[in-house]
Amino acid sequence: MPAKPTGRVTRTLTDTFDLTLTRAFPAPIDDVWASLTDPARTASWFGPWRGEARTGRDIDVQMAFEEGAPWMVMRLDVCEAPSRLALSATDESGEWMLDLTLSEPGGVTRLDFVQHRVDPATIDSTGPGWEFYLDKLVAAREGGQYPEFDDYYPAQKAYYTEQVAGAS
Repeated sequence: MPAKPTGRVTRTLTDTFDLTLTRAFPAPIDDVWASLTDPARTASWFGPWRGEARTGRDIDVQMAFEEGAPWMVMRLDVCEAPSRLALSATDESGEWMLDLTLSEPGGVTRLDFVQHRVDPATIDSTGPGWEFYLDKLVAAREGGQYPEFDDYYPAQKAYYTEQVAGAS
């Protein structure tokens, strides 16, 4: 069954877009932070990583659920436990500028995930991809059934294409 898309697309000052997705967790902020930063826990929903996790340093991140489970180098641009993690990388798919912000209003931890400067030509696959991974994070934390990528792509393509058209 197709998953309902939740992302918001906003135009930047350039010809790119920011993609924002939000998830809420009935858990303390420190525990959710560990789900985003502990390599043993990231392995369950995105992939493990290795290296020295400090601002300004590079780490190697495995995209364990992609074909061939490739490794990529990501720079830790900001690491402010337990509230903000910003990462960047460049690969054959383009430039990644990710900003993850956590807050804990009313005992529920909120994750605001933003990928900055997304090329409008790739938003129809980038949006469903992050929806899938963030729903994997939810499932990993809850011990639930992992989603299937086929429930996200191509089912959500039109939603994200329309978001870009509306933000232009």
